[in-house]
Amino acid sequence: MTTPPGPKGLPILGSLQAFNRERLGFLLEMAREYGDVVHYRLLNYAVYQLNHPDYVQAVLVEQAGAVEKNDLDKAIFNQSLGHGILSSEGEFHRAQRRLMQPAFHSKRIEAYGQVMTDYTERMLTRWAEGQTLDVHHAMTHLTMQIVSKTLYDADVGDEADGIGAAIDVLNRIGGEEFQQGYVLPQWIPTAKNRQIKRAVRQLDGLMMPIIEQRRSSGEDKGDLLSMLLISQDEDTGGRMTDRQVRDEAVTLFVAGHETTSNLLAWTWYLLAQHPTIEAQLHAELDSVLKGRTPTMRDLGTLQFTDWVIKEALRLYPPAWILNGRKPKQAIDVGGYTIPAGSLIFMSPYVLQRDPRYFDDAETFQPQRWADGLEKRIPRYAYFPFGGGPRVCIGNQFALMEARLVLATIAQRYRLALSGSAVVEPDALITLRPKNGIMMRVMAREKAEQPASSEPVVA
Repeated sequence: MTTPPGPKGLPILGSLQAFNRERLGFLLEMAREYGDVVHYRLLNYAVYQLNHPDYVQAVLVEQAGAVEKNDLDKAIFNQSLGHGILSSEGEFHRAQRRLMQPAFHSKRIEAYGQVMTDYTERMLTRWAEGQTLDVHHAMTHLTMQIVSKTLYDADVGDEADGIGAAIDVLNRIGGEEFQQGYVLPQWIPTAKNRQIKRAVRQLDGLMMPIIEQRRSSGEDKGDLLSMLLISQDEDTGGRMTDRQVRDEAVTLFVAGHETTSNLLAWTWYLLAQHPTIEAQLHAELDSVLKGRTPTMRDLGTLQFTDWVIKEALRLYPPAWILNGRKPKQAIDVGGYTIPAGSLIFMSPYVLQRDPRYFDDAETFQPQRWADGLEKRIPRYAYFPFGGGPRVCIGNQFALMEARLVLATIAQRYRLALSGSAVVEPDALITLRPKNGIMMRVMAREKAEQPASSEPVVA
């Protein structure tokens, strides 16, 4: 079949320079200029960018068995997180998911709600009217404490900043390796490899004592760590080795706080620029909660709060690209044959800004989710957590945490952008705000009904 349309690119480099110069803008330009299937080259990689929900579904669901993680992604994750759920394949991956899935069952997740609000309120005791803070750093510190307590019954406390700095190093270097298209072997004594090793030692220094103590005590606390240590695969009867436990524990610790902290930081950024929407959120919180701490039972009633989170996820999905798939054999998608070994790019950032599915797609409009929008658009027009057999295992955990944290903070404070704040996305392994988001803490009183034609949901 004919090759899909796309830019010719430069000799040797292909479109690498344009992609690295502004990744998000490049992906959007490819979709808008060339359509639903785009072909270009990044060095020696042939890339097929899919910009239609049906084609994303074809790869993630219908032909999931015909694709696998690409070698570059696996190498980036393996050097820091180990052979965990993000990089494993085939039956090993399926077995690991089966062992971990019970920790993310809806009933178990409900029990985590109290921890989420307790840690949020503990953080708020250190906030003060007029204080200026980096909200991304604050949300990272908070979500790190929440995930360590809920999944491992550990309190990272004063270690959070050091661990956060180590994860920053791994995120930055991983983004650079993705940009350059290769990963040097760890035995080569480069400055980056030394940084990676130091960061991994910090992560192991946090996680390994927790694992060893739990293993020696034999105590079953009913959390993820206990499940990793004592669960048996129902098909094979096998249990995880200590190395497997470490790799999965570190993977879920990093992924479990990183995505939610980014989502919350972008949510505060968006709310600060849209006072009418912020007022609607406050009105709902005051009407439903009346000053008390939110609980899991409130989430079904806090509808506008849910829409705010969904809309922030639409505009700034932490997993901005699913670039890790390559066909094991040639597959047909959208009328084209994608050869074995090619890279397949699927971007939530691109599809979730597509005007075919979202009116005024570049604007922040939480009310667009009213009247069941999610059921009216194609399934993979909105896929911030991926899909198919590799869909994010902690997606419900992350959504519950984001809503509870947002509701707890927004009852007491507004966050206004600092006059010196320059905010821009940084598309690394996840979509972070480059250099953080400096915001001013402002105490608030009970919300007034906003003077707006937009509906107030209470």
